[in-house]
Amino acid sequence: MTAALRAAIARAQDAEGPPEQVYSPLRALGRRRLTLIDLIGQSLSTIAPATGMVFIALWMTAYRPGPGGVLVIAVTTAAVGMVAVCITQFTRRLAAAGSLYSFVFQGLGVRAALLTGAALIVGYLGISISVMSQAARSLLDIADLLGLRLGGAGPWVATIALLAAAVGAITVRGVRFATRAILVIELLSLILIVAIMLGTPSEAVATTAGTDALPSAPVSLLPFLAMLTVLSMAGFESAAFFGPEAKRPLVTVTHTVLVTPILIGILFVFAAAASLLGHGSVIVGAYFDGTASGASWGVVLAVKAGMTCSWFASTLGCAQAGSRLLYSMGVERVLPPALSHVHRRFRTPDVAVALFTSASLAGAVFYAVRAQADSAIFDGVVEVGLVTAYTLVAFASLRFLRRIGEHTVLTRAAAGFVTVLGAGLLACIAVDSTVHHAWMVPATLALVGSSGVVWHEVLRRSRPDSLITVGAFDSVETSDILPGAGVLVVDEDGRRHIVASGGHDVRRARDGGQ
Repeated sequence: MTAALRAAIARAQDAEGPPEQVYSPLRALGRRRLTLIDLIGQSLSTIAPATGMVFIALWMTAYRPGPGGVLVIAVTTAAVGMVAVCITQFTRRLAAAGSLYSFVFQGLGVRAALLTGAALIVGYLGISISVMSQAARSLLDIADLLGLRLGGAGPWVATIALLAAAVGAITVRGVRFATRAILVIELLSLILIVAIMLGTPSEAVATTAGTDALPSAPVSLLPFLAMLTVLSMAGFESAAFFGPEAKRPLVTVTHTVLVTPILIGILFVFAAAASLLGHGSVIVGAYFDGTASGASWGVVLAVKAGMTCSWFASTLGCAQAGSRLLYSMGVERVLPPALSHVHRRFRTPDVAVALFTSASLAGAVFYAVRAQADSAIFDGVVEVGLVTAYTLVAFASLRFLRRIGEHTVLTRAAAGFVTVLGAGLLACIAVDSTVHHAWMVPATLALVGSSGVVWHEVLRRSRPDSLITVGAFDSVETSDILPGAGVLVVDEDGRRHIVASGGHDVRRARDGGQ
């Protein structure tokens, strides 16, 4: 221990507490609780890599695009990695419960932030609706394997309701409990899928297995594989929603966001290559066609169980991330302030969880009863939300780093590439869906694209004070400062300063240096 540190500790022991406490706007969630393992569990659960591997294997097995398909998946993974580089330009510098929504504000302002918020709601809610309905369907398939016949829409809807209740209860119970439980579930599912792919002989089941489950691709095969990869990796950035709750947010969140897409990309390339060599047909046939594919009852049951666990983990990941986005907006009052309510014991945004889970339940029921036949169109809508958010955060990183003077060749290249690629992909989706008369997709793009301006105008008229609170992030508190080292004050513009303990210095800082 140095002499200076000993002196500082001695002063701290003798110093009186500050007259006024300054708190972080996001402290209600419970600061500095989550470890790197918790954050990795959150990201992996939202992505549900086991399910992504199976669907990639399905397309590779059914259409056999050759090495070009594997290359497309690898290149798409690299592109998602560049998105991660753009996101980490913010996670290295601030921790926010709003994730990309809060980050875009730092680079592009209020309207773009509101647009990003709307895009994230579409993306995460869409994923939650899809995976919740799929989890319920898989559970009914397991019941059928065990001899309990539950056909029709009624049991499906009832199962969805039970899953929604479980997701809501676990999410409110606490983030550490949920992230660690779903990490174990997802790892077991991944081990099962990889083991079956490695352990079965090539072409053990006919390569036509599962093709009845394929929706019609809205574009040609290779571009569709790229879109499927992006959709399957969606949520890799969800750890960024937990910055205020992480023990070392600027380090652990950044590491999670960077490492997760690399790990998932390796798994997806493995699944594509294995399927190309004939090792994916067992998984595909067992999940989509059951024992009719030629797979044994035990293999089918194991695959169904692993996939169900992965689907369920994804619903939990989406609920945790989506609820924190709604919570952040409630704190800023761009959405009703009731969403900022936090459970007194568990320190989770219970009202936001209830709203997100209820919306997922309603959407999943509609999806199960009416929209399943149009799953390709539904996926296109979700893709619009995700690609819009990723494109905006890339462009925001360009503006943000230029403003603070910390650009590098890598950050310019990554942000420029993702911005151009994202804008081009959105244009491609809009044109192609219009040609195929899938009007819901361009309509969603138009609604999301205009949401920032419309939302800003509504807030300007009804709640103008909320426009100056957008972009809330975790900030230093009085308790973070060693007693005797200074006083934390907030000036008239809301900026925080550490000043000497003297009364004159404190008053001057609060008055903005006047």
